[in-house]
Amino acid sequence: MRPVPRRDLAVVAVGLAVVGWLVVRAFYGSLPAFHWWQPVPLALLAVAEALGARSLRGRLTTDRDRRRAARSGETAALAPGQRSVDPVEPMLGARLAVLAQASAWAGAAFAGLWAGALVHALGQLGRLTAATGDAVAAGVGVACSLALVAGALRLEQACRVEPDE
Repeated sequence: MRPVPRRDLAVVAVGLAVVGWLVVRAFYGSLPAFHWWQPVPLALLAVAEALGARSLRGRLTTDRDRRRAARSGETAALAPGQRSVDPVEPMLGARLAVLAQASAWAGAAFAGLWAGALVHALGQLGRLTAATGDAVAAGVGVACSLALVAGALRLEQACRVEPDE
């Protein structure tokens, strides 16, 4: 698998920001109100992926150290505070890499859509009272979406396995 191109994620985000701005601009009066809690599931997924990346990276490092020690005929001693972990199954790494890439694309798409809504809501701040709440919700949406992209890219990086020496 190839890593997700960061430039392509940016293009998707900017393109959907324009589309989101046009849609919100055209239908702002008939859209339901935005709430700050609507993008929170994106943030929860971002945290889960970041924690998963941390755990996976540690397990892969332990696996790599064990393989090196086995090749050299040594016994792999555990460091203080380190506990023995099961080796990472290759399919788990592949599934997590696919999840990371899909989450990066989804996060970029949501970031663009929320950014479009944010730009429109900021333009309406002086005219409409609902624009303040919508701008806050859209700002939280952009932040949560970008956190999802960051967590996904971190998980994707953790899924990379270095070739054996």
